[in-house]
This record gives sequence, C-alpha cells and structure tokens, in this order.
Amino acid sequence: MSIVENIVKTINNLKDGLKTYPIRELVKHAEEFGPYLKKERLETNQVRKFLDAVNRLKAELGETGDFAKIETEVVLLKPKLAYAAARQRAAKPLGEVMSAAIDKVHSKEDFERLVQLLESIIAYHKAEGGK
Repeated sequence: MSIVENIVKTINNLKDGLKTYPIRELVKHAEEFGPYLKKERLETNQVRKFLDAVNRLKAELGETGDFAKIETEVVLLKPKLAYAAARQRAAKPLGEVMSAAIDKVHSKEDFERLVQLLESIIAYHKAEGGK
C-alpha cells in the first residue's frame, strides 16, 4: 500500500472527525509523506493558493473562534486542490490526502488537526529539500 493510500485509509476510518487522528500517527505519516512529495517533485508554489487559503482561515478562526463562519470556505478548499492537481501532476497526492481530510472536518478541533497535518507534511517536505 502506498503512503497516499495508507493516509487516506487512516483518515477515512476515523469515526468522529479529523480531531480523532492520533497526533503521533499523523506526524509519522507526515514524516513519510513529505519526502514522497519531494520525490514527486512537488513545489510549494504549486499549492500556494491552497496554503494561503488555509492560513487565512486559520487566522479568521483564531479571531472569531466560530467554525461555522469558515465551514463553507473549508469545504471550498477541495476545488482549489483539484485545480492545483489538474495543473501539476505532483500536486495530486497532496490533493488526495487533503481532500480526504477536509471531508472529516466538521468542527474547530477538526480544522485545527487539518492545519497540523498540512503544516507537518510541508515541514517534512522542506526538511527533505523541497522548495
């Protein structure tokens, strides 16, 4: 099973939202997935619009604390990823993982875990020499 399939399967099996993704498992997955994305030649600028949108939502949630205010925007991250994946094959694995994760985001805690997942993946991608 590929790292992408492994992460997607783990996420899909979460019964009570993304917040139940065990943090140690999340980091272990990110540690494998970051270098995989580097090998696939993913560059952060290919998913920059997605990363910027997530950071904007994170800031907005930090101000209001009201997940309902950003829920629509969270769901609309999926088309941004699909667009990036359509333009760049290297963005497809990240799109698959993050789409599965977005489907499990139904609360502030779930969104916070989504941010942790994304930040961990990007950190390990950069540590591997990704740009």
